[in-house]
Amino acid sequence: MNETGPGLRADARRNREKLVATARTVIAERGTAFSLDEVARRAGVGVGTVYRRFSDREALVQAVALEDFRRVAACARAAEAEEGTGWDALRRFVGEAGSDLLLAGRLSAWFVAAWDSLRADPENLRLRRSLMEVLDRMVSRAQQEGAVRRDVTGGDVALLLARVLRPLPGLSEGLDDPERHLAVVLDGLRPVPAADPPLPGRPPASGELG
Repeated sequence: MNETGPGLRADARRNREKLVATARTVIAERGTAFSLDEVARRAGVGVGTVYRRFSDREALVQAVALEDFRRVAACARAAEAEEGTGWDALRRFVGEAGSDLLLAGRLSAWFVAAWDSLRADPENLRLRRSLMEVLDRMVSRAQQEGAVRRDVTGGDVALLLARVLRPLPGLSEGLDDPERHLAVVLDGLRPVPAADPPLPGRPPASGELG
């Protein structure tokens, strides 16, 4: 499924990247109602070009999801490398990756079969491992700084983001405010008074979330 390597001609690679970017926009607008014909029209290419790169809608959805994972992982690496504290890195990551994470949540809810097939893709597994390693380091660093409570893990953060950014059916317009809810999640990671009870259950390990 990964056709972005050196074996792909430069013009074919550009067409593929253009189609994935266009599909990302169309899916965000139309959800499950999107079609390959519409993607081709809005990308300014013939529909045959789409089918040469992607056999069906599922293949295109998977390509969009992988590109989103790449963007999220790159955002996490940049935040970790450029911010002076673990807390600032974590806060920057959540803020900057929010739109990509939101689309990932929608893709997982709207295209279940494509999402399930993607789980075994080597590139997907590599990106997920990389992201979890960075999240673990961010959380550990922020805990050492006293900025994050001691009983959470990078796995907790990943699951919280997935839950918050997954669309809820039947929700009235205006109630789904990811930016507000992500701010609540960040606030909930802050240290608590020593007298407060610890979190229930066990913290998820990063390796369990691949």
